[in-house]
This record gives sequence, structure tokens and C-alpha cells, in this order.
Amino acid sequence: MEGVATAALEQTELISAIDTVWVSICAAIIFLMEGGFALLEAGFVRAKNTMSIIAKVIIDIVFGGLAFYAIGFGIAYGNSNGWFAFDFGIMSHDLGLGLTVSNKLFWFIQLGFAIAAISIVSGAVAERMKVWAYAIFVVVFCAFMYPLAANWVWNPDGWLTARGFNDFAGSAAVHAMGGFAALAAAIVLGPRMGKYDKNGDPVAIPGHNLPLAAVGGFILWFGWFGFNPGSTLGAVGNWELIGVVATNTFLASAAGGMSTMFYTYFRYGQIDITMTINGVLAGLVAITAGCNIVEPGSAIIIGFIAGILVDVAVLYIDKVKIDDPVGAIAVHGVNGLFGTIAVGLFAAEDGLLFGGGSALLITQAIGVLVIGVFSFIVTYIIITILKKTIGIRVNKSEERAGIDAVTFGVEAYTTFE
Repeated sequence: MEGVATAALEQTELISAIDTVWVSICAAIIFLMEGGFALLEAGFVRAKNTMSIIAKVIIDIVFGGLAFYAIGFGIAYGNSNGWFAFDFGIMSHDLGLGLTVSNKLFWFIQLGFAIAAISIVSGAVAERMKVWAYAIFVVVFCAFMYPLAANWVWNPDGWLTARGFNDFAGSAAVHAMGGFAALAAAIVLGPRMGKYDKNGDPVAIPGHNLPLAAVGGFILWFGWFGFNPGSTLGAVGNWELIGVVATNTFLASAAGGMSTMFYTYFRYGQIDITMTINGVLAGLVAITAGCNIVEPGSAIIIGFIAGILVDVAVLYIDKVKIDDPVGAIAVHGVNGLFGTIAVGLFAAEDGLLFGGGSALLITQAIGVLVIGVFSFIVTYIIITILKKTIGIRVNKSEERAGIDAVTFGVEAYTTFE
């Protein structure tokens, strides 16, 4: 009996060791996505605001990370009443998730999701928001807002979990949450100077370094293969699921990039590479909810639709005078919404298009709409309060000169005579 017990213990330790290595690697890859956000957003803004956007991503990590550790993680994964939890001792007891890795490692991979969600907002408020006002919002978002959505979706006792909501890696909890917060923040903040002419028509403000943005896009693309497969939270026993998730993730992203190429070519007579980058990201966002339960053919369709949807959304957002310098609302908000609902249509077993009825579709729609509305309203209120108290926008002279020189006393590019 002692030998059997020893063998069982060794097997348990081996499983935990393998899963720990797997989750550690995926968590590190997810963390690297912040470098992707920084480069993508920096490339899409003007040179005079390059360091500003990098500073915002750093704030996402340091302010948001500490807020998520101190408060947010307990709200997300503590003992939930279905809507929220508040548990400071969460690092030391069983979370009821069947984890084979430590709570601290689980916290670290979840940190990547939290700071990814807030980094979506950083792009939409680029080139005009005060850095300390942004930092305050980051703390509130990562300490309270995002954790509530995570509680509903991923806590075993969350109300959406109980309904059978499927958001495998966060089309709703991360991307719709961040995207609709970005929408509210951009509305309250207002457009950049010069974004609209005297007739109210949008004026293109090109990014200063598109190769930089492209590299950022590739890093995010790479990071998604930690983001989605890493959401298995373990390698042992999940080898087949990891393959399905990785394959669907790639197929949707490729289809998103392809459809954007087609759309922009036939609309403008030329392929828009900047939109193609966002088309790839749109495909990734859209497949993130259902990458575990859709067939590869469905993943291609989802990504293809997302690649067109992001183009249409960017044009509409510009038209209604909402200034989003990097297309964050269209990529993450619109396609987070679409991708979550698409699960109810394309799920191989319960999807409406596969004979599963409408129950899952209704659940998916309810879940993502509640998350989107919650994120928009709370963000709108918080940003409005900040606007009326400490102020949220740099003054006109600072905006003309660029945030880098005025706020940080440096410029991204130095010329030598």
C-alpha cells in the first residue's frame, strides 16, 4: 500500500510540474503582449506622443497589476455570491477550480488578462489624456471593474457560469469589457484637435511608424497562442483541446486578415495594410470566446466576418465623431461582442446553426450585452467624475506640442546636427 501511495504522489507531483511549466510559459507569453500593445499603439500615433502611449501601457502593468493583486483577484475568484466576491485570503485556499498549479501562478496568468483588458483603453484615449487621470482609472478598472466581469464569467459560482455561458479566453470578459470602456472614455474625452474639419468630416491623422505598429501586431498575434491555449490552465489531459484551440485561433486570425485585404481592395482599389493588421486582431478577438467548441471551418467563417466587421465599424465610429486613434473600439469592443454571440451560432454541439436550438445563443447575447453595458456605463461615470474634478485632458498648447515633451520632458526620436 505504501508503494502505491508513493507512486500516486509522484504522479500527482509530475502532473503539477508539467502543468506548472505549461502555465508559466503561457503566462509569460501573455505578459509579452503588453510589448505588442505598446509598439502597435505607438506606431499608430504621431511621433510627438510616442512615449506617452508607452507610458500608459507601463501604467497598465504597474498600477493595474498591483491593484489586481491587492483587490481585484479576490473579487474575481473568491467565494462568490454569483455577482461578486471579496476575499483577501484567496492565495492560501482552494479556489474550487480543480487547478493543478499554485494559486499564485494562477494569479499571474490572470494578471495578463486583466492588464490586456485595460490596455485596450489606452489606445482609444491616446494623444490627449492626462497621465495621472488615466492612472486613477487603471486602478479602478483592475481593482473592481474587470474583476466583476471575470467573476461572472469564470468564477465557478458566477451567474453567467451557472447559465452555461461560454467565453473560453475572454471575447466578452476581456475584449468587450475593454472595448466598451474604451468607447465611453473616448466619448467623454472628445476627439483630438484637427480630427474633424469645419464641416464635421473626419480627417485622417496617420500614425508615424507603421512598421513599428506591424511589429506590435505580430507580437500580439504570437501572444494569442499563449492567451487562448493557456486558458486550458494545464497541459496534462488537455493535449487534444490545446491543439483545437491553437488551430482555431490561427485560422480565424488568418481569415480576418484575408477578408480585410479583400474588403479594402474592392472598396478603395488598394489593400490597406494598417487595416489588415487590425483585421488579423479582429479575427483573434472574435474566436477567443469559442475557440474550444467550434469546428475549424466555423473558425474561418467567424474570422472572415470579423475582418470585414472591423472595417465597417472603424468607418462608422469615425463618422459619428468618436475619435479612436488605434481602432481599439472596433477591434475589441465590436468583435468581442460579435465573437461572443457567434458561439451561440457556431458551437459544434449547442450552436443554433448546428441544430442546438437558441438557448446558448440567448445566454451568450445576455452575457456579453450585460458586460458591455456595465463597462460602458461605469467607465462613463468614472471618466466624467475625473473630468469635473482633476481634469482628464491636456490643454491645447500641450496637445499641439505633444504630450512627450510637455509631460515627460523627452522625445521618442532625437536628431543630431
